[in-house]
Amino acid sequence: MTDQKIKVIGVVGPTASGKSSLALMLAKELDGEIVSCDSMQIYRGMDIGTAKASKIEQNEIKHHMIDIADPDENWSLVDFAAAAHRCIADIAARGKLPVLCGGTGLYMDNILFDTALSEAPGDPSYRQSLCALSCEDLHAMLLKVDDASARAIHPNNRRRVIRALEIYHATGKTKTEWDAASRVKISRYESILLGLRASDRAYLYERIERRVDEMVANGLIKEVNRLAPNLGGTAAQAIGYKEILCGIRGQCTMEQAISDLKTATKRYAKRQMTWFQNNPSIHWLDICGSTQETLLAESRMLLKDFL
Repeated sequence: MTDQKIKVIGVVGPTASGKSSLALMLAKELDGEIVSCDSMQIYRGMDIGTAKASKIEQNEIKHHMIDIADPDENWSLVDFAAAAHRCIADIAARGKLPVLCGGTGLYMDNILFDTALSEAPGDPSYRQSLCALSCEDLHAMLLKVDDASARAIHPNNRRRVIRALEIYHATGKTKTEWDAASRVKISRYESILLGLRASDRAYLYERIERRVDEMVANGLIKEVNRLAPNLGGTAAQAIGYKEILCGIRGQCTMEQAISDLKTATKRYAKRQMTWFQNNPSIHWLDICGSTQETLLAESRMLLKDFL
């Protein structure tokens, strides 16, 4: 018997930064398996719009937390974390190295540090009073009391905006402060986080533009059209699906829908970076001017002592 913690590597960063490629290279080199920490890649059939690993990549290295739910199901953070913990335990039991990869910062943090918004006390009556307000009004309220959380949470994500306001109302601490305090908890894993970011934001935005164009060329519109009848509330709000659905339903031209998708993805990337920059334990790698080989070499140096 041993009390030694399971070692895990996490690869984080904004969308289109190359997380999946780096995670795949690390898993190949270190005899690992990948655990997706993307809240939308769990849904079957949502392949192109979520930039899911290709079947070839999944055959090369085993991927977990992909294609485990139907698009009409709604998974909570608690459901996701419980399943991810089972995957990590299984990978380690077989002598493999778990490599966590994803841009959903809340999910990655919860898995590594057991942080959950449910841990903070609540006020049901106050929460109920907020439900009558518009998304714009709620987000404006959050902006006044917790600027960092407001930048990290999309205005249309009513549930998370309301929860952030409830935390502040009930504790006098912002969600940002609560999360920071929660991170000092002892993790069940021994982990190291590698982060990809762009020192030149324009460079990242160019990559996002190219990725969206490639998604459309690879059949994103057809994918959304096929899934449309079965998209549940959570899946239908996913970036890439929400915008294209508007084009399919004639609420805007498809050209406008694709433009809106690019804009929404850039905004999401900005929110992702706001979230990750609050975590001082991330070892950052700059993707500007770097090749996959140089990023892998830098990762080897950072992982040398850890492993």
